[in-house]
Amino acid sequence: MPVQQAPLHRITPMDVFANSEPLQKLIIVALLAAAVAALVVLVLKLRGGQRLAGGSAFLSGLRLGGPILGGFGACLSLLNMTIGYATVPGDLPLKVLAPGFAEAFLVVGLGFLAGAVAVFANWVVESRIDHSVLRA
Repeated sequence: MPVQQAPLHRITPMDVFANSEPLQKLIIVALLAAAVAALVVLVLKLRGGQRLAGGSAFLSGLRLGGPILGGFGACLSLLNMTIGYATVPGDLPLKVLAPGFAEAFLVVGLGFLAGAVAVFANWVVESRIDHSVLRA
């Protein structure tokens, strides 16, 4: 007689966010907001015509700050997971630890995403500034 397994529960990024601690949720929301803000700054700068003032410092800061914040969030997640693992007697299967790893990877990925969006937006803005200056 074959052994029946429990139905597979797939974890989604929304599940990871819903089960995160409040500080992790804040970091996730901040990284998502920063990526969206970088896109908004890019659109505003592209629509501004000759007026290219404002927003470049934000993009430059986010290029480095996004990945650093993502790394900090991942370290925080892994630290909490390690402390929890150390306080449980006996061994835990990897399935129990997987949501913690998923949270860490999500935060790192969002940090890289925010940084990459900022780098792309900064390149576009800088090339527009260079083009504007060389034309004058």
